[in-house]
Amino acid sequence: MIDFGNIFTSLYSSLNHDIVNVVIQIIITISPIILVIILGLILWPLWVNYVRSEYIFKQKTVLLEIKLPKETIKSPHAMELFLTSLHQTGGEGSWYGRFWVGMTRAWASLEMISVEGQVHFYIWIRNSQKNFTQSSLYAQFPGIEVQEVEDYAKSIHYDTKEMKIWTEVLQLTKPDPYPIKTYIDYGLDKDPKEEYKVDPLAPLIEYLGSVGFNQQTWIQIIIRSYKSSKVKDGHWWKVSDWFKEDAAKIVNEILLRDKKTKVSGIKDEATGFTKLPTISKGEQDVVEAIEKAMTKYQFEVGIRVMYIAKKDFFDGSNIGGILGSFKQFGSENLNGFKPSSKHSLKFSYPWQDYKDIRKNKIGKFALDAYKRRSYFYEPYVGKHFILNTEELATIYHFPGQVAAAPTLYRVPSKKGQAPSNLPI
Repeated sequence: MIDFGNIFTSLYSSLNHDIVNVVIQIIITISPIILVIILGLILWPLWVNYVRSEYIFKQKTVLLEIKLPKETIKSPHAMELFLTSLHQTGGEGSWYGRFWVGMTRAWASLEMISVEGQVHFYIWIRNSQKNFTQSSLYAQFPGIEVQEVEDYAKSIHYDTKEMKIWTEVLQLTKPDPYPIKTYIDYGLDKDPKEEYKVDPLAPLIEYLGSVGFNQQTWIQIIIRSYKSSKVKDGHWWKVSDWFKEDAAKIVNEILLRDKKTKVSGIKDEATGFTKLPTISKGEQDVVEAIEKAMTKYQFEVGIRVMYIAKKDFFDGSNIGGILGSFKQFGSENLNGFKPSSKHSLKFSYPWQDYKDIRKNKIGKFALDAYKRRSYFYEPYVGKHFILNTEELATIYHFPGQVAAAPTLYRVPSKKGQAPSNLPI
């Protein structure tokens, strides 16, 4: 008899063997392509970081010190107008410029520092923006002096035997679309008389003026114009404004609004009618604040604070002074600032950080990042958040006489224009 079982087994084994051979041949054939793809995924980010770092290194930068007149009567609204002029989303070019040349959007650093109680205001920018920045400042703040100066940060060299550094990165207490409490909430948009002003920046200036001998406090607010760039619905060719979408989502949740129909309310299943939601005054204020904030230009922002002192003069209470000085910008219903949990390393026991090795390492890297003004690109990339021009002008503006810190340097006299009829 014919053994059909053996025949089928033999055919199946032969067919199986042929399939395995075919699969192996296919894998061998396409393996160079797979290898190229894998290497591309690994090497492409390295290439982009390389050309971008090279491009950034070639950019010349300047540090401008702003010296205030004896009498500053300008509202923070003037600073908001200046910041609006800095909102420029160009500079990256096409895909070729971004990924082959390494071009980046320009960013700036708004800085307030105290050197043994002497308070100074600085703006760090690219050299190509120097003239425009100076003219914009003079236009909004007549009487100030803007001078290019040496970078104060470069004069500090971290010697762990001689000094201590405490550093922190601030983040928001709520999602980005919630605004902070601004100068308009304090009534500073109306330019009231000095004796009636309540400037939220005053406590911060007073703290900076109280920093003692052999101690420095630096506050760095790094800004870059916000630009929509998030991929939408998995389609790489479609770009959405994630910030506005998140804001709309929050507003819709508060108002119980359908995101498609934009109709507010809860549908009663029994009657089929929609009941209007009951919105509290606080919730209504939040909705109005978010919607108002969306009408202004937005910046991506990172805030660093540093306290540097000789070891024998290091005062831990200054840490609370720095963080406490940012409290007046926040509220329960809106946003505020808090220390980043990533940087808030607390060591309760000596063995958690033997001989302060980890603290010293963090201080060393933070000082280098501060000097480079690096936040959005390598080598130091931080988690940024969004603030609009009104919010930025609230945390960085030139205070009036209400900030009476005697160590806040001011130009001793107001300069007038030269007479037009002088002989040449």
